[in-house]
Amino acid sequence: MMTNTTTYYSDLSIPPGEFLEEVIEDMGMGKDELARRMNRPPTKLTAIFNGSKAITPDTALQLEKVTGVPAHIWIGLEAEYRLTLARNNEAKEHEKLKEETKLVKNYCYNQLQKMGFVKGTTKPLEKVLELHKYFGVTSLRNLTEVKRYAPLYRQQKSGKGKISSEALTSWLRLGELKAYDIDCAEFDKDKLISIIPELRGMTLKSPKEFRPLLEQKLASVGIALVIVPHFPNTGAHGATFWVNKNKAVLMLTLRGSWADMFWFSLFHEIGHILLHSRQQVIIESDSSDFTVQQLEDEANGFASRNLIPPQEYKDFLKGGSFFKNDIKPFARKIAIHPGVVVGRLHHEKIIDISWCNDLRQRYVWE
Repeated sequence: MMTNTTTYYSDLSIPPGEFLEEVIEDMGMGKDELARRMNRPPTKLTAIFNGSKAITPDTALQLEKVTGVPAHIWIGLEAEYRLTLARNNEAKEHEKLKEETKLVKNYCYNQLQKMGFVKGTTKPLEKVLELHKYFGVTSLRNLTEVKRYAPLYRQQKSGKGKISSEALTSWLRLGELKAYDIDCAEFDKDKLISIIPELRGMTLKSPKEFRPLLEQKLASVGIALVIVPHFPNTGAHGATFWVNKNKAVLMLTLRGSWADMFWFSLFHEIGHILLHSRQQVIIESDSSDFTVQQLEDEANGFASRNLIPPQEYKDFLKGGSFFKNDIKPFARKIAIHPGVVVGRLHHEKIIDISWCNDLRQRYVWE
């Protein structure tokens, strides 16, 4: 016949020191006398009385001699006390994890799983622990105090809906982790400036041709280029930040496929790296709250000047004719893809957004 048994555990953690106090009180002995009999400083025994110091086998043998209570009783009481503490801590940790399961979906778990950064599981608590490893924290709530992420934790809204601080943090962490794996030389501002004409020339190549070269060139001057998918509820186009004093990270999303937008974003982020503080994390997103307008204007100006030389562009505009047969020779003259010129004319509303789109390229990213 089988019987079901249920084991019950007490969650009341009583240090064996309390029992010791009762024992010596029954013996008519004070704590100071106990200390003298054991040849121990009273302060050492105080830690045993309040449970902050465990009763060791050596101490248990001394207590057996002084009190007559067998050493195995003291060891047993100590073991039960520590086990109860551990169970209570485990229960508290379990409750904390349960609370954090409500946050999992906000941190783009499905996207991270598809990319192999967290494992696939249907268990909510396991998802929380996976996110702990991904972010390198002991609680998702700690992320609000991490210097790099703290500015993101404000409620953001844009014309296209709510911007999620948690989603942005997931996206930014992805850039960090990928950047750590990219070998870079130490950042060199002068070398970066010197390769800008070469970067412009890459606009004439396909992504398959220019991407490895672009990554290599930027790594040679201390910049880790990280191109990642767009995450829902982030509105993010790109970001710049520093993982250490010698390595800058330049993040771009794959959200848009227009080549001219890609190149403008790239040069915009390079502008931030060259012009602005290494202490700042600058995220380009649909929410204006994430940007300081002066910084954005400076980065936009840098991108505009370095993609299309200002004087040449000014002379081109004076001609007043912006048909394909005008744009293509101008682009050849300044050694840049004509789609970049078209994108600039669209942005400045010099030509209608529908004009000359056949001169623009769409990138298909692998």
